[in-house]
Amino acid sequence: MFAGKTTELIRRLEVHRQAGLRVVALRPVADTRYERAVIISHAGKRWNAVSVPDAAAIISAARGFDAVGIDEAHFFGAALTQVCRGLIGAGATVIVAGVERNHRGEPFEPFPELLCEADEVVKFSGPCAKCGRPAVHSQRMFANDAHIVVGGVGAYEARCRACFGLP
Repeated sequence: MFAGKTTELIRRLEVHRQAGLRVVALRPVADTRYERAVIISHAGKRWNAVSVPDAAAIISAARGFDAVGIDEAHFFGAALTQVCRGLIGAGATVIVAGVERNHRGEPFEPFPELLCEADEVVKFSGPCAKCGRPAVHSQRMFANDAHIVVGGVGAYEARCRACFGLP
């Protein structure tokens, strides 16, 4: 949604690394927009990452790390919540970034449950592409009703509540 979520994830991971903690960033294999072994913000910030195929694979990829950053959490679905509980129970700090509403404006798993589990929730909003007000929606700019469709600039626009759904 072009709001700075990945930029903030990278910033928080850097803070943990500077504190001397073992840090790993994880990303979904299904996100094919950028390089496989890196998370990249729309602003161009980069952080080395491990690509994982699903939420279950996060457990082994995160083993031995003190802080775990998970980008594009909505790609992992509802199973991510239990994985995060397990990581936290094992003593890791878990930082999650993702889109909480799908292209229809409905809750995007894992966020309905994950938000309730979080110790801290920070919501970011970019400017609406139509009017500039704070955007809470991602408007899909092409016809495709699939649950997840990988896309970036041009494929989705940030939209406020009033402009969401307008052509």
